[in-house]
Amino acid sequence: MREHRPPTLIVWGPHDGYMPEGSARAYLRDLPDAELHLLDAGHWALETNLDEIVALTRDFLDRTLS
Repeated sequence: MREHRPPTLIVWGPHDGYMPEGSARAYLRDLPDAELHLLDAGHWALETNLDEIVALTRDFLDRTLS
C-alpha cells in the first residue's frame, strides 16, 4: 500500500471496543492520502449507519472512478 497508494476510503466506528479509532488512523501511516470518516458508531457500523456509509461510498466512487 505504501508504494502504490491506491485511492482509499476508510469509514470507521470509533466506539468499537475491538478496533478503536487509533486502528483506523494507523492506516494513514501507509496511506496518507486516504479519506477517513469517523462515524458515531461501533463495530457494527454497517448495521447502524448503513445509509451514511452508502452515501460516503457512492460519493467516493463517483470522485475516484470518474
